[in-house]
Formats: sequence, C-alpha cells, structure tokens
Amino acid sequence: MLGGIAAVWLLLGAQGLQVGAQPAVRPKAGLSGLAIGQAAPDISRIGLHREPVRLRALRGRVVLLNFWASWCAPCLEEMPRFVAWQRQYGATGLSVVGISMDDDASPVVALEPRMKWNYPIALGDEALGKRYGGVLGLPVTYLIDRRGLVRARYEGASDLPRMEEQVRELLAEPGR
Repeated sequence: MLGGIAAVWLLLGAQGLQVGAQPAVRPKAGLSGLAIGQAAPDISRIGLHREPVRLRALRGRVVLLNFWASWCAPCLEEMPRFVAWQRQYGATGLSVVGISMDDDASPVVALEPRMKWNYPIALGDEALGKRYGGVLGLPVTYLIDRRGLVRARYEGASDLPRMEEQVRELLAEPGR
C-alpha cells in the first residue's frame, strides 16, 4: 500500500499543493476531503511511548495534525519546524500531533533520536487516513481550531511560513 502512496506523492504531493488557505477546500478527484469548518474526526491511538493520543482531549487547543512517513523526504524536512513550533507556541495553546503512516513502528522508532520530537507520535493506517478525506500523498497536515474544526489542509511540501502564520492566527482567536 505504501508503495502506491509513494507513487501518488511523487505525482501529486511533490508539487507542494496547499489547500486550506481559501475559505473552502477543493479536494482532489476521487477524494471526499474534509471541508474547512468541518469537525475533525476523533483519533484515539497509543503513541510510541505507550501514551494515549486522543484528539478529543486536545479540545480547547489549536492542533497541528501531521500525517507523515519515515520514507517521505518533505515530511522529514518539516518536522524540525514542528518541534520548534511546539516549543515556541505550546504554552499559548498549540499541540502538534504526528501520525506516521509507516506500516510498522520500527522505522519510526529509528528516527526518534534524530528528530527529537517533543510531541506525540502514533501510527496511523488506511482507515484513519480515509476518515481524514484520504491521505494519499504525504505529508498531509491539518490545522484544527480550539473548537475542533478543520481550518486548513496542507498537502505535499508545504509553505511553512504561511502555515506558521495560520497557527498564530488560530492561537489569537478566542477559545471555545
């Protein structure tokens, strides 16, 4: 399955498509997509360190939900920024959550010393990807507001300065 995901990423994701800066999302053909303003589906997983990773528990915080894989170069390039944002904005309400779409945990565990994640990482699967509108090209990153509503979706190599700007805007909005 991931070989197919890699091929789709090469065809679509590498173009650096960003969806979500506009008021509405236009999903790619064949994907249902999550519309901007739609409630983010709950996630309940066990993280790499056996900690619970529950999206619903983060209600009241801005969530940057990042679907990625260990073999995805753009994924690995943006992770240090997410670590920095978690450090910089965590106290003001940002929670970064990483969902690895690798088939098993071993390549993820191997990356941990290099990436120095300061946010939870859990394994995803095809079913979870489908709940998020189809995660075919990686990375896919959602910005979710304090009420649990999807406010942006980024696909492929993202415009990180624009994403950070949106994070700051969401953090400035009143809670709940």
